[in-house]
Amino acid sequence: MFEEFFGFERTPFGKDVPVHQLFLSQQYEEAIARMRYVAQNRYFGLLTGEVGSGKSSALRHLRSKLDPARFECLYLADSGLTPHSFYQELGIQLGMRPPYQRSAAKRLVHEALMERYEVHGKIPVVIVDEAHLLSPTMLEEVRFVTNFEMDSFSPMALILSGQPELRRILRLQAFAAIDQRIQVRFHLGGLTHEETKGYIAHHLRVAGVGHPVFTDEAIGLIHKFTAGIARRINNLCTTCLLAAYSKGTKLVDDELVKQVAVGEFDLGE
Repeated sequence: MFEEFFGFERTPFGKDVPVHQLFLSQQYEEAIARMRYVAQNRYFGLLTGEVGSGKSSALRHLRSKLDPARFECLYLADSGLTPHSFYQELGIQLGMRPPYQRSAAKRLVHEALMERYEVHGKIPVVIVDEAHLLSPTMLEEVRFVTNFEMDSFSPMALILSGQPELRRILRLQAFAAIDQRIQVRFHLGGLTHEETKGYIAHHLRVAGVGHPVFTDEAIGLIHKFTAGIARRINNLCTTCLLAAYSKGTKLVDDELVKQVAVGEFDLGE
């Protein structure tokens, strides 16, 4: 729609950006580095972040950085995850046909994880995304997932990822035993003003446009309205581009951003 008008080769600010073209802010790189450290040392890690801050993208980037000859990533993102479905899904991803009985499936999954490490020399990296939605029963099961050889050794790394609420949940006394096992933590917040400016310019370049499309004043307002949260930036910038296209202008200024952000601009006009 507006892509040809602005000279874009692809739609900017989309969700389908390849891993190698993701914008790497300082905290984003730190998040990946810490979770990579978790994987390398077979630790228990926690990655939290505001809604839309890029947690799943960071995990996708992490996965691309892990050598498949040394690591095997197992990814789960099911809001209705139960201990039974957890071991069933892990078993399937490990190439097994796990038995329906939970205790038997759990035993076979543990054996398969050990085999990956001891026989094949691979570190299984279990990533549980949207972990803030896990039930208390499933969170309690997490404590047993890493309990190999009486808690003295683990052949795997485990990463829980979720919204800020997950940190609050884990601080509850009921989950103290789980919280104390977490060895590495990181929280993703919003981008700084300069990072927001770099983020917007980066996405424009990836889409094939190297010249400014947003004024500095417009970027300042975008950062203010979005608090530097990547998904909000994407949504606001996309709507601003649509508004600019409908007005026939190739430069997004602060006035247009303000109109779009407060809902004064009607794209149907």
